[in-house]
Amino acid sequence: MPRNSTKQDEQSVNVSKSRTLYRLFRYLLDYRGRIVIVFLLMGMTTAISIINPLIIERIINVHIADGNIKGVISLSILGVLLNITMIMLIKLRMYIMAIISNEVLVKIRQQLYEHIQTLGFKFFDSRPTGKILSRIMGDVNSLKDVLMNSVTTLIPDAITVIAVVVIMLVKNPKLGAASLWSLPIMMIAIFINEGKAHKCWQLFRKKNSNLNAFIHEDVAGIRVIQSLNAEKETEETFDELVNEHRRSFNKACMFSDFLWPIIDLSWSAGLIAMYYMGMVIVGAGQVPVGTLVAFGSYIGMFWQPIMNLSNYFNQMITNVAGAERVFEILDTKPELSDNDDAIIPEDIKGEVCFEDVSFDYDDDVPVASDIEEDADEGDSDGWSVLRERAASGIENSSETEKNNPHTSVVMAGSETQMCKVLNNVSFKVKPGETVALVGPTGAGKSTIVNLIARFYDVCSGRILIDGNDVRDLNMEFLRSRLGVMTQDNFLFTGTVRENIRYGRLNATDEEIEAAAKAVNAHDFIMKMEKGYDTELKERGAGLSAGQKQLIAFARTFVSDPSILILDEATSSIDTHTEQLVQKGIETLLKGRTSFVIAHRLSTVKNADRIFVVDKGGIVESGSPAELMARKGEYYKLWTAQAAV
Repeated sequence: MPRNSTKQDEQSVNVSKSRTLYRLFRYLLDYRGRIVIVFLLMGMTTAISIINPLIIERIINVHIADGNIKGVISLSILGVLLNITMIMLIKLRMYIMAIISNEVLVKIRQQLYEHIQTLGFKFFDSRPTGKILSRIMGDVNSLKDVLMNSVTTLIPDAITVIAVVVIMLVKNPKLGAASLWSLPIMMIAIFINEGKAHKCWQLFRKKNSNLNAFIHEDVAGIRVIQSLNAEKETEETFDELVNEHRRSFNKACMFSDFLWPIIDLSWSAGLIAMYYMGMVIVGAGQVPVGTLVAFGSYIGMFWQPIMNLSNYFNQMITNVAGAERVFEILDTKPELSDNDDAIIPEDIKGEVCFEDVSFDYDDDVPVASDIEEDADEGDSDGWSVLRERAASGIENSSETEKNNPHTSVVMAGSETQMCKVLNNVSFKVKPGETVALVGPTGAGKSTIVNLIARFYDVCSGRILIDGNDVRDLNMEFLRSRLGVMTQDNFLFTGTVRENIRYGRLNATDEEIEAAAKAVNAHDFIMKMEKGYDTELKERGAGLSAGQKQLIAFARTFVSDPSILILDEATSSIDTHTEQLVQKGIETLLKGRTSFVIAHRLSTVKNADRIFVVDKGGIVESGSPAELMARKGEYYKLWTAQAAV
């Protein structure tokens, strides 16, 4: 999926509007019973509206002509009662349809949200969060008028138009034809206008999405903006996006509003033609006054629904673009899914094996995980040594690794392989073994652990856990047995207890507190206003980076994972706090297969093995002592960090 920014319009998928509307209206089939009631109410209100001109005609042509005041009063009272009944029935049908349309919106939004949850990281890597929110909220909300008016406007007004045309042509074909002569002009205008209006509303939806995405990004990064004094630049960008949004809206409205003068002119032309036909061509004495009045009413009854239908048509053109965007997401197939016969073992022991694994992100998707993992560390900690060595050619290193009995990985050194994130990587990790991954930014460390968790699928080769290919394992089961800790763990709005329990939703209060004690988070939690029941703000605002990380450690601890992944998990903790939590980490690592990504080599000195990752593979591996004795890449890195 192509990458998209806040300033870049999303690509449109050309889909038949009739197909989109059919798919949207199918949701109404789940409410057949209530829809039938609405149809009955519409039939009654339409019948009353059609009878009204006939009552007026009879009052004028019969009772007033005969001087029958009693008949005038009787029919007038009947007309008033019928119209009061009609108003009540219209209100009732609109109320029922409002409930139905809201329930449909809830269902569509729920389906959209649940489907988005199944989509992989590539989907979220490819577009700003604000654009996804725009589809879930704004685009879904835009469907309400189409759903509601499809029953309350489209059907009754269409029936009214047909009934009025039939009555006028039956009562007086000449007057009927004169009244309707301007209808073809309006239909041609609608046909010409429709295509341009739809494209304009599609563009408006895109500009609206861009604006929402920028606002979301701006608010999320407000601390960075203010700290860098970048308010002026963001205001200029905001003004640019707002102006694009305004221009697209004005242009779309221009085409939508083009129909109203056409309809008004057609209405007036039909009315003039009818009176001219009745008074001049047919002759004033040949057409009763009541009939002319009735036809005048019928012309109003004809063109008012036409105007309503045109308004609905505009709404449809406006909002079908929203429906297209919603269904586009619903039709996006998850790039990762379970096989029909996905395996659910009794448990995971923790043996992890990479067999000739190669992987590359899409060319237009940034390697976000590897870029962000080192954002706070820079490249001044010794990694330049590896980069210089890579520039001079790593074939020698690869040859050294082949001859070293401690090396269990293979990395080829061809130029083609250099462009991949991982290239034919092979290694085996025993259950309970702790492996540290070290290497420069973008080397592929986070990619390795992301593939273990199956956040992405390998391009070639395979990854085995306890002898089972991860693609054959049930994803929900696999991830339930993994514990993933990153340097930027997200804390949700809610209590401390709820955030820790997120690791395992059925964890007891005792287990939650035990997990917090294990990582030395208990003491600072108990000093908070309400202890474990203290409400946290969004993203843990108000807590220090170290406190957030300790709560995240407790959340991972309570999940009791079989395989543990620590991706720069102590980077946000100061040295003093790190010493406090180190015992908890050792407890967490004990008996579990663990992958630890770190830049501070002091934090991985107790690892069973260390993999030095660079240029698409593992250039060196072994225990810390073996690597130091070998005086290779790890040794150079250690001495470079020690000198800082």
